[in-house]
Parts: sequence; structure tokens; C-alpha cells
Amino acid sequence: MDTKVTYKGLPLVRNNNEIYYGDPSKESIVYLNIVSHKQVDGQEIADKVQVALISTDTSLDFLQRIKKQGVREGLYDALDVGAVWLQSTLRE
Repeated sequence: MDTKVTYKGLPLVRNNNEIYYGDPSKESIVYLNIVSHKQVDGQEIADKVQVALISTDTSLDFLQRIKKQGVREGLYDALDVGAVWLQSTLRE
């Protein structure tokens, strides 16, 4: 069985410290980069996370594709703000 991870109904794909959130066939997705980790009760968790709303138009340079960006403390906060940005963009 092919199990796909989703968040709020959209695909979530992780490659090492990079996470991509959203449908790549749409105009934008969210890119998350885990910048640092910390130890909590013996577990390594994401500490500082860079979040960016990016265009899926691959004809543009990566820097030109960035629509919004910021840094958040913790993966949940970064993913949550990215989801708000993405939902807002897709409604327009």
C-alpha cells in the first residue's frame, strides 16, 4: 500500500532537512528548510525553520520564484504559517 503523508489535505514530502508542502500542479507550494535542531527529552526536533511560499514555475530562477518568506521557531509554526500563505494564494 502506498501511504502518502498529507497536512490539511495537501501532500507533504520530506527530503532530509527540506520539506515541500502542496500540490506541485498548482501555481505555488510551500518550501520549508530546517535550519537547526535541538534536543528535547532525548529526541532531536526542528528548532529554527525557514519557510517560503514559492511559485512552481520552473522557468524562473529560484530567487525569482519566492513570493513570501520568513523564519519560525519549530516545525509546526512554520508549517502552519506556510499553509495559511498557500491557502490564501490558491484562493486568489
